[in-house]
Amino acid sequence: MVDTPLPSSELNIRVYYEDTDTGGVVYYANYLKFFERGRTEWLRRIGVNQSGMARYEHRVFVVKSVQIQYCRPARLDDLLTVRSAITRVGAASINFAQSAVCNGELLCESTIQVCCVDGNTFRPSPFSRELRTLLEKVQN
Repeated sequence: MVDTPLPSSELNIRVYYEDTDTGGVVYYANYLKFFERGRTEWLRRIGVNQSGMARYEHRVFVVKSVQIQYCRPARLDDLLTVRSAITRVGAASINFAQSAVCNGELLCESTIQVCCVDGNTFRPSPFSRELRTLLEKVQN
């Protein structure tokens, strides 16, 4: 089990009209979409191909829990930086610490637990040996 943060990743996301409510403020649920993109890009950066995992290993990632704190609003045309880091790796789960920042100001932060499950039964499925090795390698 890994208890120290792994290298973090940053993803810049522009706020578009579709991301906002009628007042031009990012709709609260869209931060979850931004964080999903951040996690996906972090995994892609370290070499994890989620569509390949699903197709060939029948393993997929699902969100088990989310804790989120909204601090300040993001607005139409803002350029957000989504920061993602893994804080814990279990046998079949990963905990992510994520935040959205604009011009150095914290807008939103979250802790999200993602579990690896069998793509057919949706029961927990341990990480493959290759993925476990990759996560351990990235940790060091």
